[in-house]
Amino acid sequence: AGTAGCDIENAATGSPPNSSCMLSTGTPVPSLKRQLRSTANAARKQCKRHAGGASLNRRKPIATRSTYACGIILRRVSFPNTRLYNVTGDHMDATAIILAAGEGTRMKSNHCKVSHKILGKPMVQWIVDATIKAGCSRVVVVIGSHADEMRALIDGAYANSATRVECVEQTERLGTGHAVKVALEACGITQGPVVVLNGDLPLITADTVAKFAQTVATGELACTVMTMTPPDPFGYGRIKLGADGQIERIIEQKDCTPEQAATLLECNAGCYAFDGAQLAAHINEIGNDNAQSEYYLPDMLEILKGHGQAVSIFHCDDYRDGLGVNSRIQLAQLTAIARDRINEHWMAEGVTFIDPTQAWIGPDAVIGRDTVVWPQTHLIGHVTVGEECQLGPNSRLTDTTVGSGCVIDETIAIEAVIENGVDCGPRAYLRPGTHMLDGSKAGTHVEIKKSTIGEGSKVPHLSYIGDTTMGSGVNVGAGSITCNYDGVHKHKTVIGKDAFIGSDTMMVAPAQIGDGALVAAGSVITEPVPADALGLGRARQVNIEGWAADYRRRLHEDDEV
Repeated sequence: AGTAGCDIENAATGSPPNSSCMLSTGTPVPSLKRQLRSTANAARKQCKRHAGGASLNRRKPIATRSTYACGIILRRVSFPNTRLYNVTGDHMDATAIILAAGEGTRMKSNHCKVSHKILGKPMVQWIVDATIKAGCSRVVVVIGSHADEMRALIDGAYANSATRVECVEQTERLGTGHAVKVALEACGITQGPVVVLNGDLPLITADTVAKFAQTVATGELACTVMTMTPPDPFGYGRIKLGADGQIERIIEQKDCTPEQAATLLECNAGCYAFDGAQLAAHINEIGNDNAQSEYYLPDMLEILKGHGQAVSIFHCDDYRDGLGVNSRIQLAQLTAIARDRINEHWMAEGVTFIDPTQAWIGPDAVIGRDTVVWPQTHLIGHVTVGEECQLGPNSRLTDTTVGSGCVIDETIAIEAVIENGVDCGPRAYLRPGTHMLDGSKAGTHVEIKKSTIGEGSKVPHLSYIGDTTMGSGVNVGAGSITCNYDGVHKHKTVIGKDAFIGSDTMMVAPAQIGDGALVAAGSVITEPVPADALGLGRARQVNIEGWAADYRRRLHEDDEV
């Protein structure tokens, strides 16, 4: 099945377009159908080049060429001035409707299914981001189950988005057709390409969404159905094509005969692209005469065909784009696929992974070249890592920026900024608001919160630094802490440049230690220490001769009694 436009053969010859067919091949349709029955793996091995999914119009073609898609020869036509929205960020006049109202009972969860995360990001956000990157000018998320949770999730993520992203609530869950009708009526959608996607398809790419929307952009097609050929098609609705290449019917798995299950391998991914005017004109014709008394969106295919409109398929070259999540098992499976896609991308960009199966990099993370990612490294949210870094092992960075030349060893960092040449860990914890300047260090069992560690300053071992501003060249001895909390309020500590803090020092905030000051080990600092002064805040040592021996003698006497 190809991704080319409607009736390519007729367009190439100048013949009147056939309104019922999108597919046009160098193979007769019966032969095409036989070839579609081959297994998905065999078909993929035959792929020489993938069909492109170009947007077609009635302009005169200037060239034709043959291309292979799944072993089937397709004629693909080049048109002058035809624009593709291939993930450039340009806006096209297309609306994406994302169906996210279902409860997802098989997840056995107290939360909406599409709020569950893949690599630290809710599934529905993967899809919204893909539609925005594809260039859709408007995104409508249909919510229902756990509506308040979903609305908060979407509003929190896209409040400042340049693309309009809005929620529409389907108060009665009466099927997918009803959900789309609710969205159309609430948002006044009456024209332009309308792409309907399920909210549990986190692997769909922006490029796929853009090409999918383009199939209905010219008005020659009223609807296209996204299809795929997964290695195991069990559970998916099967596409049966008629002799004219038009969709004859979609057969659900439970309704397939053994022969159909074995031979019809083109599967419905559950996504639809519509000409918005046709969709708005006929959405009310969907009925609910079925066992569930629901309004099913796939019924639009027969309705549109009944009005003489063209209905065809859009085949995903990568079947993974159409995989959905209905259970925790599938959630884990798609997480692994997403992980592999992302890690392969960064390896191609010059990043080394010691074991790609044990590194979990979120879709919004960026890694510089010649950085080495060790096992059990997690980058969650908006993480940026520079070049020539060592990440991990056993590190988790969330919404954190890391410069170049850093070592991040067994470190947890949340909403932190780590500049160049910084050394963290092992077992360091950088809490929100931490800012490590160039060449600084947070060592073993060190926790830092809402503090700036100056250039070249070191907190090497067993310390807690909170609400502190530290100058450059400071050394903090092992076991030292800032006592920043009085039980009600947090107080700040300021440590000047080149200060030396002895081991086991408690700096009771508000505290101020001047430039070049030295604080003796074991001190409790409750008063400001001037620049270049010695701060000594510990009890005077007293030695009592013979006391220990006398003490041991008395213990032994007690044992004898």
